[in-house]
Amino acid sequence: MAKINKRNVDAAVSREKDYFLWDDELPGFGLRVFASGRRSYLIQYRALGRTRRFTIGLHGVWTPEMARKEAKVLLGRVAQGDNPAEEKQIDNKAITVKELCDLYLKDLDDGLILGKGGRPKRPGTIVSDKGRINRHIVPLLGTRRVKDLTKADITKLLKDVMAGKTRRNVKTKSLRGRSIVKGGAGTASRTVGLLGGILTYAMDAGIIDINPAAGVKKPKDQVRTRRLTEDEYRKCGEILSVAARNPNYAMTVEIARLIALTGARRSEIIGLEWSEFDADNSCLRLNDSKEGASVRPIGLRVVERLENLRPDDEEQTFVFPGIRKRDQAFGGFPRQWRAIFKGTELEWMTPHILRHSFASIGNDLGFTEATISAIIGHSRSSVTSKYIHTLDTALIMAADTISGYIHGLLNGIAFKHTAYALDRQSRQAALTRFLGLGDVECSDEASDAQPMPMAA
Repeated sequence: MAKINKRNVDAAVSREKDYFLWDDELPGFGLRVFASGRRSYLIQYRALGRTRRFTIGLHGVWTPEMARKEAKVLLGRVAQGDNPAEEKQIDNKAITVKELCDLYLKDLDDGLILGKGGRPKRPGTIVSDKGRINRHIVPLLGTRRVKDLTKADITKLLKDVMAGKTRRNVKTKSLRGRSIVKGGAGTASRTVGLLGGILTYAMDAGIIDINPAAGVKKPKDQVRTRRLTEDEYRKCGEILSVAARNPNYAMTVEIARLIALTGARRSEIIGLEWSEFDADNSCLRLNDSKEGASVRPIGLRVVERLENLRPDDEEQTFVFPGIRKRDQAFGGFPRQWRAIFKGTELEWMTPHILRHSFASIGNDLGFTEATISAIIGHSRSSVTSKYIHTLDTALIMAADTISGYIHGLLNGIAFKHTAYALDRQSRQAALTRFLGLGDVECSDEASDAQPMPMAA
């Protein structure tokens, strides 16, 4: 035993095996001399019935005086019940962001990650999540330890994705497939949102105590306000009619028309199954939409188009099956859509604009937001009960009117009336036709009628 000071440390010579020198003033503080000649400072203590050692650092980096001060701090913590060696072991095993993402993706594939409404995430959402993890999160933060992440790190990731630092164009496994990663504000916002969800998953697993993504200011997604004018609808109809002459585009043209006439999401029409089409009740009973199971009123023009598409093969699952794999949904829509509208006046148009325009036409025709939302399947007003068999007649009438109006626009018709007349005479005329009273002047009869006594 001797005091560990510079003279004694420098005088310590290497031996055939490692050995220790212990300080006679601070019990537990020592010097380890390796057979290679290296020397390191350490403390030795007992915790949980075991002797533990904790290395402070190498001689040369640490002086004896610095190591002594650190040893006093560490031994003081030991006296209070801490276990520095155990903490270091746990710290060394702390998982990285990439390892956390791997755990998250495994649970995602197993249906254990829940999305909207407490339901497992949909296949399309899973694909998007995997893309954001592999294209943005892992390249920028993959090697970082989860426990070390700060709000500043998440903010930097946001700015890097916005600036396009993860931009690339790579070949994918699919035939002629490419992944074009652009970045931008929208992508950055959704990526940080996903990372926040992954870090919440880490909190639930006990990996971290605080979510560093909480409170990070994200850029607001650009609100889509573009809609088709009536002239653009007629132009769209012309373009689709020309494209329909090419048999290769027939399926994409029909999908585009159905999106326009229903206001449905692109994925809902592409993945539509014959079992989801209820002609008798004029609706689509979607098993799996963005909002879960959903019942959508459809107009008469849509019913007629779907009935004309019904195949003789009753075993066909999808309304629009794949060309090579008939048991899968059609996969060529995005590429063919771009080809059809390339070089036209509507090259800027997306399938979502058809959905937005359907809602706008409904508003032009005088229908309320609640009615329109129920038809197109917005979460706030969609008809989601699986027990509903007969839809509200008003919804069917609204779907008939909106889809009929858009059908006329696509066929080149220029309408004079763009809203229902709500004056009393027009309403009386409509009621007369509905009740089948012919030319009877109901208004006159109504004025001559005596009020009926009310029951007590």
